Amino acid sequence: MSDKPLMPKATAVWLVDNTSLTFEQIADFCGLHELEVKGIADGQVAQGIKGMDPISTGQLTREEIAKAQEDPGYRMKLAKSRVQVPETKTKRRPKYTPVSRRHDRPNAIYWLLRNHPELRDSQIMRLVGTTKPTIQSIRDRTHWNMPNLQPQDPVTLGLCKQMDLDAEVQKAAKRAEAEKVETGAPASPDASLKPIEDTPAQSEQSVFGSVESEAKPAEAEEEDAEELAERAFANFESGETAEDESR
Repeated sequence: MSDKPLMPKATAVWLVDNTSLTFEQIADFCGLHELEVKGIADGQVAQGIKGMDPISTGQLTREEIAKAQEDPGYRMKLAKSRVQVPETKTKRRPKYTPVSRRHDRPNAIYWLLRNHPELRDSQIMRLVGTTKPTIQSIRDRTHWNMPNLQPQDPVTLGLCKQMDLDAEVQKAAKRAEAEKVETGAPASPDASLKPIEDTPAQSEQSVFGSVESEAKPAEAEEEDAEELAERAFANFESGETAEDESR
């Protein structure tokens, strides 16, 4: 609720004509400048405006006026209304899309359905400003221009803001997690390391046995290489002896 009267100038006219309040007090109560109130008193401002009684409208009490007239330094306060006026909620209108960008909406819908399938149709309608039949036709691939559609980010197309898109995606993610909890779906496995207590202990023999088993193939490879070298050297010597005998 505002702390100023509904019709400031009309209220100021009435207070100037019917009370002995100072210009500063009237200006403070009505939200006007002190010189403007002085102009009202001189007849230079608010000519033709009929004064409105703030007492009859319930905006001011006679006791408040009397207290202010006795003390020039006192500032009057607006009386609280006895009638509680409910706040009017404006109905949210559908989002307006400029004509130059309307042909990009199917591409944006295609991108949202492809990258964020968890979004509901109502969320896509809020973001892009489209209709449910259009979304359904693109989802079913029955759209008249489906072969020519290319998924494009609606933010880059200027159809929505990044903050709005992130907010809708977060809402959809929370809703999906809540549905999993209600249905009792298994939670995703945790990729973190298990504590030491839960890790089965291994004996030293098994540990060192595995090391020895890994070391054995390397030793076997070294032995095979030595055998090949000895065979090659033996063949080389046999060849030299055969040449000497032939000579």
